[in-house]
Amino acid sequence: MKPIQALSSVALALLLAGAHAQAATTYYVSTTGNDANPGTLAAPWRHINHAASVAAAGATVYVRGGVYNEYVTFAKSGNATAGPIVFQNYAGELPIVDGTGVNCCGGDMRGLFNVNSKSYITINGFEIRNYASGTKNDEPAGIVVIGSGTQIKLLNNKIHDIKTTIEKTGNAHGIAVWGTGTTPYSQITISGNEVYNLKTGQTETVALDGNVTDFSITGNLIHDNSNIGIDVIGFQGTGPDGYDQVRNGTIADNRIYNITTTKNPSYNNEPSAGGIYCDGCANVVIERNLIRNADLGIEVAAETGGEKSSNVTVRNNLVYDTQLANISIGGYDASRGGADRVNVVNNTLYQSASAKGEGFQVQFNTTNSVFKNNIVFLSNAQSGTGGHMVSNVATWTTSPVAFDNNVYFNDAGNATWIWNNKTYTGLGSFVSGAKQDARSKFGNPLFFNLAGRDLRVSANSPAVGAGTNLGASIVGATDFAGAARVIQVIDAGAYER
Repeated sequence: MKPIQALSSVALALLLAGAHAQAATTYYVSTTGNDANPGTLAAPWRHINHAASVAAAGATVYVRGGVYNEYVTFAKSGNATAGPIVFQNYAGELPIVDGTGVNCCGGDMRGLFNVNSKSYITINGFEIRNYASGTKNDEPAGIVVIGSGTQIKLLNNKIHDIKTTIEKTGNAHGIAVWGTGTTPYSQITISGNEVYNLKTGQTETVALDGNVTDFSITGNLIHDNSNIGIDVIGFQGTGPDGYDQVRNGTIADNRIYNITTTKNPSYNNEPSAGGIYCDGCANVVIERNLIRNADLGIEVAAETGGEKSSNVTVRNNLVYDTQLANISIGGYDASRGGADRVNVVNNTLYQSASAKGEGFQVQFNTTNSVFKNNIVFLSNAQSGTGGHMVSNVATWTTSPVAFDNNVYFNDAGNATWIWNNKTYTGLGSFVSGAKQDARSKFGNPLFFNLAGRDLRVSANSPAVGAGTNLGASIVGATDFAGAARVIQVIDAGAYER
C-alpha cells in the first residue's frame, strides 16, 4: 500500500475553493413566488424578508423586478471564510421595496432594510422608496445599519421619498450607519447610490454617527433633500464614551446639489444645510466632490463644546452657488467645538451674482489649519450680500489658518477679506494687514465656460503653476478629473492642466 502523500499548496487551495463554491447557495425572490417554495429560480420565494431570515454566509439572493411592500431585517451574518450575504437585483430587472402601507417604526429608527449588528452584508441594486411617519419618535429610513460589525456594502441603490411629515420635530434618514457599541462598525462602503427627495427634519440624508471607522462614501448622487447631504459625526452620544467618533474614511467623487433647509420648519426655514458636513470626524479625506446649490458647500466643525474635527483634508473639490459659504471650518459660535489640522487645498470655489455665500469661512475654535492652492471667484458682491473672499467671525490672538498660493477674483470690482474683525479691500491690503497670502494672485482664472460651469482653466490662466506642492498626502494623487496632480509644478484649483 502506497503511503498517503500530503497535498501540495496549490492542490489544497483548489480543493478548498471547490468546497467553498459548493457551499455557496443561490436563492431567488419574486412577486409571483411563495415562501413555502425552495427559493430556486423556477420556484422562488415571495418575500425579501423571508430570504433575509434564511440566507447564511456565502449566499446570494437575487430579487426579481416588481414592488415589495415590506421591510427587511437580516437575521444572519456572512463571514470572511464562506463569504458575504449578498442581496441584489436580478440582471436587467429592478426590485422596488416600497414602504406604502408598511408600519413605521415602533417608536424607534427603522429602515426598509435593517442590518443590526451583522457583518459581511451587501445590498445592491434596489429602489427603496415611500416610507414615512408623522410621529415624533418614529424615524423612517431607507437603510439602517446599527450596532457593531464589519464589511457592509450598500451599492447602486435608488433611495427616495423617505419622509417625516412633521419636520419641526421629526426625523427621517436615507442611509443611517450608527456605531453604538464599544466594538466599531468598520469597513463600510456606500457607493453608486442615488438618494433624493427626502424630508429628514432635524437629521441628514446619508449619515454615519458614533463608533464607525474605515469607511468610504464614493460616487453617490445626492440631491433635492431638506437637510445635510452627507454627514460624518462625532461626540453626539450615539457611541459610548471614548468610542463616539466617525473616523478614518474617504468621501469622494460624489455629486451633491439642491441641499437646503429653507423649506424645513425645524430650522425656521433658514439656510443651514451643508452638502458635506464633518461634525466631529477625524482622519477623513473629502475629495473630488461636486457640490452646488447648497446652503453650505463643505463644512468641517464640531457642534459639541470642547471637541474638534481633526486631521481632515478637503481637496480637489468643485463648490459653487451656495447661500452661506463654499467651504466653512470651525464652530458656529464660541460655545461650540471647532476644527484642528484642516487642510483646504486645490479647491475651485465660485459664487454667481445670485448666490449669497462667502468663499471661505473661518469660524470659532479653529487651529493649525491651511488654505492653499485654491481658486476663489466671486460675482456676488454686486448683489449687496456675500462677496467676501475670506471671512471670519472671531478675533484671533494667533492665526488659526495659514493662507498662500491662492488665486482670487471678483468681477464685481469689490474684492474684500474679513480677518480678525477687520475688513480689507484688495488682495494687497489683506497681504499687508493680515500677513497672509504673500504668494497668492488676484486675477481672472479664465474658466473654460463659466456660464456652463465648466471650471477648468485656460492655458494662460494665472492659476497655472500657481500652487505649491504640499506633498501627495495633502494634495492627493489626482485632480478633480482624475489627472495626475503632481507633474512639475502644481496649479491652483481643482484641475491640473
